[in-house]
Amino acid sequence: MGNQHGHGSKSGTATPNSIASSHNGSRKSITRTSSGADIQEKPTQMLPVEKLAKILTEKSQKLESVNGITKDVFSRFLFPRYPVLGEKLFNHFLKHSKSKNKHIGLNAFKHQCEIYLGILDDDVIRDTLVKMWANPSEETSVDMVTPEDMTSLLMCTYHISMDHYSEGPQMCLSCNKTLKAVVDSCFHSKKQLSVQFVSHWIETNIPRLLLPLHRYAVHSLATSYRTLEQCEPNLASGETCQVAPYAGLELATPVLEEANPFPQAKPHPHMLTMSMSWLLAGALPAFYSRPQKAHSPSNSGTGLASMSFLAKLVCAIPSHWSVIYDSDEMGLGSNRFLHHVMNYKGPTLVILRVQDGQKFCIASCNEWRESHHYWGGDECAVFQLLPKFQLLQKGPKMLYLNFTVRGYPHGLRVGKDPRAPIISIDGGFEKIEWQKIPYYLECIEVWGCGDQVSRERQLEVKKWEEKEAEKQRVVKLSAADWLDHPDRYLLQLAGRPEYHQNQT
Repeated sequence: MGNQHGHGSKSGTATPNSIASSHNGSRKSITRTSSGADIQEKPTQMLPVEKLAKILTEKSQKLESVNGITKDVFSRFLFPRYPVLGEKLFNHFLKHSKSKNKHIGLNAFKHQCEIYLGILDDDVIRDTLVKMWANPSEETSVDMVTPEDMTSLLMCTYHISMDHYSEGPQMCLSCNKTLKAVVDSCFHSKKQLSVQFVSHWIETNIPRLLLPLHRYAVHSLATSYRTLEQCEPNLASGETCQVAPYAGLELATPVLEEANPFPQAKPHPHMLTMSMSWLLAGALPAFYSRPQKAHSPSNSGTGLASMSFLAKLVCAIPSHWSVIYDSDEMGLGSNRFLHHVMNYKGPTLVILRVQDGQKFCIASCNEWRESHHYWGGDECAVFQLLPKFQLLQKGPKMLYLNFTVRGYPHGLRVGKDPRAPIISIDGGFEKIEWQKIPYYLECIEVWGCGDQVSRERQLEVKKWEEKEAEKQRVVKLSAADWLDHPDRYLLQLAGRPEYHQNQT
């Protein structure tokens, strides 16, 4: 009673059926207003990807008369300094877009970019990069990785890190030797390996090495449209943009002692070269190469703020590492090691070289101390650097250093099993034993991975110890103390005459 409205038209609102009905009884289709659920089901495209896809499509149309995005345009304008990266990334997009042509359509390119930009998990990043460099096998047509493929992947990552160094692009004469040690350790003289095996080996031995390569690719896909818009007048004639995407970048870690802590042209070059430091930075936890506060000019007004942010993402060279002990210059011995290494509060890397050229690295995340017990945090590790690079062991309580406690072995030992340490150095720092094989220890380097404050505090402690030692060398005795001193009695027994104050 009294309810004259139908169920479909509350509060006088007309239903879609009543609106769609015409005067002659016919029904006309209209577009329904999108609801919140419909908007969530169809996400909007990312603006940077939209602009980039549009620019690359126009360039492909002008330069190659192709309605889409070609490999040459993609590599030429996005990665002018790294054509290998551009080619591998384009082939990855082309394969997953399932395009039957040699170019990628506009919508397919935007979709692949969004998928790649959405990769956040480190394991997925490593698997994706290894797959990008893999090639189908001639026998099984399954993607396999050859030593040449892995060398190319590592070299591309290495070049990006070198180009972002704080003092400008750098080079390392031992780069090929370093990369060969990694590849030889992974392949063990095999001609090809599966993608899963290579990815797992990288995750175990150098888990953080490939991450800067992915971050650089992500940054280029997300921000290159700005550079291309600025270079539009030059691009009209088909020229490559001269504004490099890494221009003005600087390391996020300051150099503590010298502009290049890994010089090649010196009388006694360091055992830890720049390429090896890059490799260790990718193998060790971020605790060792944590970026410090950059000492750089003002970043306002020139766009350098975003460049500095990119440097923190892609730079993997720990330029703040500094030498605190070098046996070639400071002498080889346990007392020399203790004098220069003790009281350094930050993490350290101990580089060892034996008689046949093999090199090892002991990474300590704690301050070195003498004890007859094994000690060390979870981020301690030991590596073989040459002739093959591999992680030997990592974990807590694997470091041992003792020179004072009797009844316990003297020297330095590394390993979780006290009965069978991986590396054992005798108390005189003359011989080293690895895998129960004795070698002569030729050289030791210790690199401090802490900030500048850690180094300054260690030097202050050394100065205080030297002053205290100097005070103890000079002992002032009064005449009364000398009469009862035991040294006076020994001198008398030796026949030395006594001198009195009244004698001249």
